[in-house]
Amino acid sequence: MLIGISGGTASGKTRVARKIQGNLPSGAVLVVPQDAYYRDQADLAREEREKTNYDHPSAFDSPLFVEHLKKLTQGFAVEQPTYDFVNHTRSARTIRREPRQVIIVEGILTLSEPSVRELLDMRIYVEADADERFIRRMQRDIAERGRTLESVIRQYQTMVRPMHLQFVEPSKRYADVIIPFETENPVAIDLVTTKIQSILAQ
Repeated sequence: MLIGISGGTASGKTRVARKIQGNLPSGAVLVVPQDAYYRDQADLAREEREKTNYDHPSAFDSPLFVEHLKKLTQGFAVEQPTYDFVNHTRSARTIRREPRQVIIVEGILTLSEPSVRELLDMRIYVEADADERFIRRMQRDIAERGRTLESVIRQYQTMVRPMHLQFVEPSKRYADVIIPFETENPVAIDLVTTKIQSILAQ
């Protein structure tokens, strides 16, 4: 079973995925982050890499992402790439991912990309207030991705918000379930988990 979880930047997609994973039997769920599949930019100068619009569909290596999702659903392991957000390019390290009963793919554009969307058995959109998402993103990018406050604000104003309005927000019309996630939402998580268990039982 392949489940897609989308939503704006820092909306809580990863937390929702982990909550669902925690509610299902140990070892039954694999979570695949779309963020791991940004294009390799090693051939570009650092100045050019720093200009990358990470919220635009062209930033992703969608053919590789789709290929890996198909292999996982067919029962084959894949070597998932990893991305170096400090140096703005793919790292040399890969992570071996083994197929599981439930595969969750989470990322801002999992529902807006047709080649990914058509593979999904369930489509979830996580919704959170824009101000809350910006604060969460700022904290994450400074702490985990080596960004400055000024660069986070500039990126949000020039890339993140415009791309959210153009690509991310409209994609929620494809969702089977929309989960409000200002804080924890155990009722919604439990409902989704119950539905997944029902499908697996069949």
